[in-house]
Amino acid sequence: MSDKLIIFDTTLRDGEQSPGASMTKEEKLRIARQLERLRVDVIEAGFAASSNGDFEAVKAIADTIKDSTVCSLARANDRDIARAAEALRGAQRARIHTFIATSPLHMEKKLRMTPDQVYEQARLAVRFARNLCPDVEFSPEDGYRSEIDFLCRVLEAVIDEGATTINIPDTVGYAVPELYGNFIRTLREKIPNSDKAVWSVHCHNDLGMAVANSLAGVKIGGARQVECTINGLGERAGNCALEEVVMAVKTRRDYFGLEVGIDTTQIVPASRLVSQTTGFVVQPNKAVVGANAFAHASGIHQDGVLKARDTYEIMRAEDVGWSTNKIVLGKLSGRNAFKQRLQELGIVMESESELNAAFAKFKELADRKAEIFDEDIIALVGDESVTPEKERYALVSLSQHSETGERPHARVVFTIDGKEHVGEADGNGPVDASIKAIESHVQSGAELLLYSVNAITSGSTESQGEVTIRLQHGGRVVNGVGADPDIVVASAKAYLSALTKLHSQVERVAAQG
Repeated sequence: MSDKLIIFDTTLRDGEQSPGASMTKEEKLRIARQLERLRVDVIEAGFAASSNGDFEAVKAIADTIKDSTVCSLARANDRDIARAAEALRGAQRARIHTFIATSPLHMEKKLRMTPDQVYEQARLAVRFARNLCPDVEFSPEDGYRSEIDFLCRVLEAVIDEGATTINIPDTVGYAVPELYGNFIRTLREKIPNSDKAVWSVHCHNDLGMAVANSLAGVKIGGARQVECTINGLGERAGNCALEEVVMAVKTRRDYFGLEVGIDTTQIVPASRLVSQTTGFVVQPNKAVVGANAFAHASGIHQDGVLKARDTYEIMRAEDVGWSTNKIVLGKLSGRNAFKQRLQELGIVMESESELNAAFAKFKELADRKAEIFDEDIIALVGDESVTPEKERYALVSLSQHSETGERPHARVVFTIDGKEHVGEADGNGPVDASIKAIESHVQSGAELLLYSVNAITSGSTESQGEVTIRLQHGGRVVNGVGADPDIVVASAKAYLSALTKLHSQVERVAAQG
């Protein structure tokens, strides 16, 4: 078996299925570029057949990324597979990932197909995909809860038809490590042609064991590909976290005996970019990328680390990218320096007008905030108000008054399709008043599911506040993100961003887990 572990990142596909985490084409492309800098082996860019928007995003990524394989998901039917192949046409290295459910529960209740029908459809789908693309991955959805003899029959057939990677999803996070590892080992032992394909694991985190299950699939089962996401992003409780798997394999190479090609210094920048793009804040005690991952409060721990770092640290903070939190630009910095820093952060502006708009926002921020950090720049570029021509709703100005013993009042000026409107309202606080001022005119009827505030940089009251607002309306759930040194302004930006996404009727089709 190979001693290389393939890292397959599905942040842009499975991660995007988190309610409210859907991204624009430009946001997906920005993250894909960072994944390429991270040296991810395979980037699952989306589900090309699910919507025109996802097709265009997969195509843009396939046309841009040079150093990673670009993959599109496709159901086991000719239409989906042909659509994926079309989107991937410009890729230097392309992969079609096709799937069909194989568990008794899914076949009966969801597909309403017999096992023989599923077997035949899986076989023919891989044959069709193989004629369009030399690299084909097959996943039996809900594979871990499938009957092993039937699963062996299906997998043997798809390998015969040319599947080069076989992925075994624990779609609902039901597995436990020892059993999951043994399950994959049994499949590999029972299937005569199992050595003709790379075996892969794809685990969900419903019981908090996605990383442990994935590593057991590698160590016990012999899998050589792990499917994962940045920050463990994903529907329900999320997916296996890329940063945790990678650092476990690198830190415990004595146990796993495997190499990974990841540039680990890009892990924290990737984590921040995904968090700020989706609005899913990383918890402080999250392994590897949490704000407290390398913090020591205990006096005993602090004393030990000062004497010898490895007394309490098994990884170096700088090895995963924590050393990048430094001042890089200020109000005297010019446009070229700003452009260069964007390139260093993996951010490419699509046009001069977009760059000019971002630079104007940077200069405005620099006048209000003396020290500009990388996180500030990422948030600024990710702030959808940078490109107001793309937004249905955009903030123009906000004024609010609050005083002890008096009810706060806010006046918000904002545009709808470029036309200015004014809303005024009282509220329980300045944020509440500002949102009610917007709603007094918009009357969206949306339900507020989440309001979250996060400091973009730590250690200063000058830090920009990043606000995430999650809205629900008509069965759709969206996140809006806004950043500003004034938290009330950031809140208004986030609310208007969420309203824009609610207005944008982007079709999404739920896919394999």
